[in-house]
Amino acid sequence: MFSITLLLLMMAVIVACSRPRGSGGQTKVAEYQKGNNMDEKEFWKIIDYAFYTSGGSTKAEGDIIIQKLSQYTPEQIVDFEIILCKKIIAADDYKIVAIDKIIDGSVSDDTYLYFRCWLIGLGQKTFEQTIKDPDSLADVIEKGVVPDFEDLLFVSTTAYQNKTGKKEEDDAFPRNVAYDKGLNYDFGGPKTTGKDWKESELPGLYPKLWKKFN
Repeated sequence: MFSITLLLLMMAVIVACSRPRGSGGQTKVAEYQKGNNMDEKEFWKIIDYAFYTSGGSTKAEGDIIIQKLSQYTPEQIVDFEIILCKKIIAADDYKIVAIDKIIDGSVSDDTYLYFRCWLIGLGQKTFEQTIKDPDSLADVIEKGVVPDFEDLLFVSTTAYQNKTGKKEEDDAFPRNVAYDKGLNYDFGGPKTTGKDWKESELPGLYPKLWKKFN
């Protein structure tokens, strides 16, 4: 009886230690298998796999994305960048600015961009749920988290360089193609959507996050 109890305890410890950062209620993804097309399903397959196998490191997650993405054609790598840009723009809402302020303590143009990249890097379920209900993010992250995934902005460029052997960027590079399609998430891009807020309103707007980070 003692040996069985000890074995069950050891298994529980292993499961708990292997749980990735901010995984919350997400279902662990299966072993990655490359598809033939780069669409939203394939995009999230790569992101989710990298998130769950990164050990909680955004640096490792970025490296895994680059490794997987380098297996695709140059055109598919460009498509990945286009989808990424669309996700960054879709997350540009005053609700997301608000939760960035709560979690990070302050917001600048750069940190807000990196915050949105970090949200994407948490995987499809968390990203989409946060867009719908920002306060739900409190259920899947811990206090002390660093909400910054700047490296995500460069994975397509690096993968494209790996695949093509090109080092100097030209008009065919993923970011330039996306920009030419009007997918500019930086200065001069679309205006932030949604309703602006006052800092005094944040505890009432997002009570779970406010309680966790204040």
